[in-house]
Amino acid sequence: MSYLDESAREVVRPVKRMVEDEFLSRPGVIGVDIGEKVTRGRPTGRAAIVVYVCAKGPEHPQQIPAEVGGVPTDVVAESIVLHRARISRTEDEQPVAAERHQVLRGGIGIGPARSFRVVPPEVERAGEYVIAGTLGAFVVTRDEPGKVLGLTTFHVGCVDDSWAVGDEFLHPSRVDGGVPGADRIAVLDRAALAGAVSAAGLRMGARPFRAEVLGVGAVMGSARAKIGSTVRKRGRTTGLTYGVIESTDSTLRLDFGDGIGVRTLRDQIRVHSSEPFGDHGDSGAVLVDADNFVVGLYVAGSGSAGFANPIEPVLRQLDVDLLTPGVPESRRPGPAA
Repeated sequence: MSYLDESAREVVRPVKRMVEDEFLSRPGVIGVDIGEKVTRGRPTGRAAIVVYVCAKGPEHPQQIPAEVGGVPTDVVAESIVLHRARISRTEDEQPVAAERHQVLRGGIGIGPARSFRVVPPEVERAGEYVIAGTLGAFVVTRDEPGKVLGLTTFHVGCVDDSWAVGDEFLHPSRVDGGVPGADRIAVLDRAALAGAVSAAGLRMGARPFRAEVLGVGAVMGSARAKIGSTVRKRGRTTGLTYGVIESTDSTLRLDFGDGIGVRTLRDQIRVHSSEPFGDHGDSGAVLVDADNFVVGLYVAGSGSAGFANPIEPVLRQLDVDLLTPGVPESRRPGPAA
C-alpha cells in the first residue's frame, strides 16, 4: 500500500477544509478525508479529497463534483460507527466472560455503573441499557498535581447528556458482569467533546495500577501520528491489533445518540488494517507507535479501518499529561472520593 507524502497533503488540505462542511451537509455523506484517488479499483497516484458516504450509488457521484479547485474527489462507501458496546439489561443472555485485573493497566474493559434509558429508533426496543468500553492509559492532571486519571472516550465516560462528575466506573463493566460498588475503580472527573476530541478522565481509586498498556508495555509519552507508521491498540473486545496510519485528515460526522446527537470530529487519524482493527467495546483504547509513544485515542471504526483522536488535543482539552513509569510516587493519587 502506498501513502501520500505530506507535500501532496499540504496542497489538498486547504481545498478540503474549504469544502468539507458543505459536503458533510449533503444527504448520506458521513466523512471527508485526504487519500489517493482510486479509479476502477486501481490507485492512480493522485492526491484526492475522499468523501465517505453511507452507501455508494448513482446519486452520490452526481452530488459530489468530480473535482474541486483542480483537486479530484473520490466517493467511498463506509459505515463508520462509535465503538462502545451497549446491551439491554433485560436480555436473558449471560454477561461476557470478562477479564478481571487486580492491577489495572491500559487496554482493559470498563464501564459506567449507571444504566441508560434508550428508545427507538436508536435501538429496536426501548429499555435500560448498560455500556462497556476500554480504559486506554493513565494521565496526570496539570491543574491539580498528584491526581491521576484513567483515559477513555466521552461516549464511554459520559454516554449521554445526563452525565455528572462523580459517576461511578467499574472494571469489569456491567456488560461483562461487573457489580456496582464491589467492582468500582474510579469516578468521572472531567470530559471533552469538541473539535478533534471525544475524551473523558476518570479519577482512580484505591486499586493499584501501572503506567502500561496490557500486551504492549510501559507508556513512554505522547507523539504525533505519522503517515505510514505502524501502530497497535489493545481494546476490551478485539484485544491487541495492528494497523498502519494512512491519514491524519479525517473529518467525521458521528452519531453519539443518547441526547448528544450527531457531532463532527475533525483531523482524525485513520488506521488501515488487513483485519478488523477494532470493534464495539474498544472505544477508549490508545494507539501506540513502535516506540511505545501514544499517538491517538480510538473512537470509531468501519470494517478494517479504525479512527482515533490525535492525542495532543486530547491532553490539551483535558488539561493532563500521560503518566509514564518515571513519574514520582509523590504525584500518584489517593483514593477516589
